[in-house]
This record gives sequence, structure tokens and C-alpha cells, in this order.
Amino acid sequence: MPIDDLALEQLYQSILQAHQALRPQVPMTPLARSLALSAKTGCEVHLKCEHLQLTGSFKFRGASNKLRLLGEAQRSRGVVAASSGNHGQGLALAGQLLDVPVTVYVSDEASPAKIEAMRLLGAQVQVLEVDSLGAEQLAREEAGRQNKPFVSPYNDLEVIAGQGTIGMELFEQAPDLDAVFVAVGGGGMVSGIATALHKLAPSVEIIGCWPANAPTLQRSIEQGRIIEMDELPTLSDGTAGGVEADAVTLPICQRLLTRTVLVSEDEIRQAMRDAAACERWIIEGAAAVALAGMMQLAGQYQGKKVAVVLCGRNIQLEKYLEALA
Repeated sequence: MPIDDLALEQLYQSILQAHQALRPQVPMTPLARSLALSAKTGCEVHLKCEHLQLTGSFKFRGASNKLRLLGEAQRSRGVVAASSGNHGQGLALAGQLLDVPVTVYVSDEASPAKIEAMRLLGAQVQVLEVDSLGAEQLAREEAGRQNKPFVSPYNDLEVIAGQGTIGMELFEQAPDLDAVFVAVGGGGMVSGIATALHKLAPSVEIIGCWPANAPTLQRSIEQGRIIEMDELPTLSDGTAGGVEADAVTLPICQRLLTRTVLVSEDEIRQAMRDAAACERWIIEGAAAVALAGMMQLAGQYQGKKVAVVLCGRNIQLEKYLEALA
């Protein structure tokens, strides 16, 4: 079902409230101009450094906003989530800071480094022999049985509002952007960013970027409904996996994304190399998807001012070195 203007305005107001309420717990991340990438692409490239956010990814924003809005009774019972890693880490730290117990259900396909990081941040982690969508479904069922809030990584307007604070910052840091490139999995981050910029700078193009091996939501946008599909392995584990059938992100993305782009595994590896060579930054596969999307379309944005959201840095060192080898 399409999203109407009133629903978009309500979501924008929620983003605005989150933007004002989450400081200082959630720091503003830099928007850094990359001279090297600008020279390489012919665009004026600015990197939104969400890989420098607490817990190493943007997910801390949405998790912090969700827990901020819970009542005392809900907080005391604790929350349940499903995650491939970054959402769980963000929620674990937010829970630690607000004294909210956190349980995370994780697919056995998830990164061992991310699972360990969730545990170090105080979350109880349940590893299941299912895929990421299966972990999400089981976690939601278990939350219902235990009468605890379920915190979706993307299918929750309060989480999306937290992620949308990235869009507020982008406008404050560079109100004259021409385009923003964002990696997409379930679509929570890009929905929030697109909603904020649709209100503040409606001429900005929002480009959703997917690994060609894992484009479930992109294919769903094309077909106008959430579909199930077999995905192939990808370096972008943070964007991989299926999407819930009632995902609120689908109508938002259908309405607000200017275009979509698919990138190959080789393009993801090259973008990881470029971030290291040009900026001396380690980024994970999902962050490289957005950078690879910009590199692929750079010829169409010559001389334009573009932002690339580097959404995270949480990748196992061995996996990172293997990708760059």
C-alpha cells in the first residue's frame, strides 16, 4: 500500500524529535570530503562516516531511539531482537546505557566477530540454525511469548526515525548535496534518510545500492510487493537476507528512492580497497556497497556534490584481508 503525505510528515516529525533528543548519547558523525576519491571519480565526494559511530555502525541510532521511547515497565522486562550483527551491537550498547536487558537471535551464518561483539556489550545471544529472516521470525514469536518489545532492525518506524537522523545531519553539514548513495538491506536506514531529505532538500537524489548477490528488497520494489528469493553469498553480510512480508520500508522506498543500483562482489572489494588507499579506513562490505554504487554511476554525476554513507566498519580482520588480497 503506498505511503501518503501525512504518514511521511509524521515520520519526519519523529526523525526531528529523535535528532533533538538523542544527543549526547548518539554523536554526530563527520561528513568528510575525500579529495582522492573526488579526483578519481570527477565528482565532489563527501563521506558520511557512520563507520565512526559508536559500535562501528549507524545501527546505534535506531536502537537508541527505540529504547528511548519505551515505557519503564517495558524497559525493565527487556527487549528481543534479531540481527546479523550491527543491529545487535547497537541495541546491546543502547541497552547497557539505559539499563535495558537485550536478547538477540542470530543466524548461524552471521559473522563470529559480530556475535562476540554483541556478547561483549552485554547482550544475550541465541545462535540458531536458520537464515537471517528465520531468526527474525523466531525472535518476533519469542518476544510475543515473553511479552517483551521486539526491536526490528528495519521494520519499525521508531527505529527508522533514529536512522533518519543521518539525513538531518547531512542537511546541516551539506545543504547543497546533489545525491546521496546508501547501501540497502531491509531499508531502514535509507527510508529514514530519504524521509528527512525529502522534507529538507527535496531535489536531492537518493540512490539505493545493493549487492547484486543479495537484492531482495530491490527486486521487491520492482515487483511492488515483498518477494522471497534465494540470495548468493556476499561480502555485504550486513545487507543480506530476506525481508518481512509487511515491511514498512517497501512503500517508503518505492516513493522516495530516485534510483537503484546493483554492484558486483568485485566492485565491493574494489571499494573496500579505495577506502583504505584513499582514506586509510577499514570499512565493511555493506559500506563498500554504497561507495561501489557511487563509483559505478560517477560518470552521471560529474562535477556534482555527492555523499556516500559509509554505514559500518565491523568486519573480521581475516575476511577483510582476504577481500583485499
